[in-house]
Amino acid sequence: MNHATALSPPRRLRADAARNQKRIIAAARELYAEHGLEITLDDVAERAGVGVGTVYRRFANKKDLITEVFDQALDDFAAAAESAYHHQDPWFGLVELFEYACRHMASNRGFSEVVLELEDDVDRFAVVRDRIKPSIDAIYLRAKEAGVLAPGVEASDLFAMIHMVDGIAEFARPSNPDVWQRYMAIALNGVRADDIPRQQLPVPPLTDDEIGKAKVAACSGRKR
Repeated sequence: MNHATALSPPRRLRADAARNQKRIIAAARELYAEHGLEITLDDVAERAGVGVGTVYRRFANKKDLITEVFDQALDDFAAAAESAYHHQDPWFGLVELFEYACRHMASNRGFSEVVLELEDDVDRFAVVRDRIKPSIDAIYLRAKEAGVLAPGVEASDLFAMIHMVDGIAEFARPSNPDVWQRYMAIALNGVRADDIPRQQLPVPPLTDDEIGKAKVAACSGRKR
C-alpha cells in the first residue's frame, strides 16, 4: 500500500478548509461593514461562495464569527497605532490614528455596533480597552510633550471625540456618508495648541435636505 498516496487527501482537505476559512472571514468583514450585525451566516456563505454547512463547521454561531472578525479588526488597529506612533511628526501621528479610527467606525457598521454592544459586556469591553488604550495613551503623551495639544486635553478625550464623530457618521450615512470628515477636522482643530495651523474642512456641512433624509432614515430604523 502506498502510504504517501493514502495520506494525500487529508492534507488537501486541510488546505481547502484554510482557504474556505479565509473566504468566510473576508466575506463576513465585508458584510458586517456594509450591513451591520443583522446579517446571517447564510448571507456570509453566499458572499463567500461556500455551502452553509462549511460556515457552520468552522463557526458554531454568528457570535463566534463576529468575535473572529472583531479580533482581526483590533489587530489592524494595533498595526495602525504602531505606524502612527512612529510618525516623525507627533501631531500628524495623532491625526493619522484618529482618522484611521474615525474612518473605520464611519465605514464599518458592524464594528461600530459591536463596540456599542461591548459597552454592556464589562469583561469583554475591559479586554478591548486594555488592548487599545496603551497605544492611544502613548500617541497622546508624545503629542502633549511636543506641545501641539491645547492645555487640559486628556487621552480619554480622544475616545470621546471618536464616538462623537461616529455619532454624526451614523446619523448622516443614509444621505451623506462622507460628512463625518468635516466634523473630524473640527474636533481635531478643537484640541490643537493655539500656534498650530488648523485642519482644513474637507467637505461642506449637511444641507437641510440631507438632514431631512437622515432624520427619515433614523426614524424608519427605530420603527422596525
